Amino acid sequence: MMMALQTQTLFISAGHSMSDPGAAGNGLTEADVVLDFRDRLYDRLADTVVLARDGKPGKNLPLRQACEMAKRHDVAVEFHCNAFRLPGATGVETLSSGEDAALGSDLCCAVSGVLGIDNRGAKGEGSGQHSRLAFVRAGGIILELFFITNPDDLASYRDNLDEVVEQVAQVLVDAVCVPRSGKGVA
Repeated sequence: MMMALQTQTLFISAGHSMSDPGAAGNGLTEADVVLDFRDRLYDRLADTVVLARDGKPGKNLPLRQACEMAKRHDVAVEFHCNAFRLPGATGVETLSSGEDAALGSDLCCAVSGVLGIDNRGAKGEGSGQHSRLAFVRAGGIILELFFITNPDDLASYRDNLDEVVEQVAQVLVDAVCVPRSGKGVA
């Protein structure tokens, strides 16, 4: 039987807030989607690894505070949704520094594989619509889960939410833990 030994700290964050709801599409705001995702992921991970999040369930901290928390952790991931004026834009992507590209790629593959949407890949901080991203500057990875403005992306996300949470959780556990042999513990 395999057990995991946690060797790195983990922090997860929901991008945007009620004061800055982010992108909107298909009757939802980005803040609503990513707060729910962060809370579901936290609940899934809490029995497996030690982790921190940016606030209490259903609430998050301002970006400045989330960035300060990210700096204190080995692995930090903030969740967002992409948006575009054309509803056919699709896919998942990450934005990070080069040292986090491999983890970003793993996160993209996990989400793309479950949702059946394009894998736009792990990209550098300056490749998105913003040239300087505070969370990336704090050492974190931004995971753009899907396009909130694409009704098909959203439908796939809703239909597969539990599996997306499970797959992202597994990627993060693999990132902060090393497997080790153990006996008798399930």
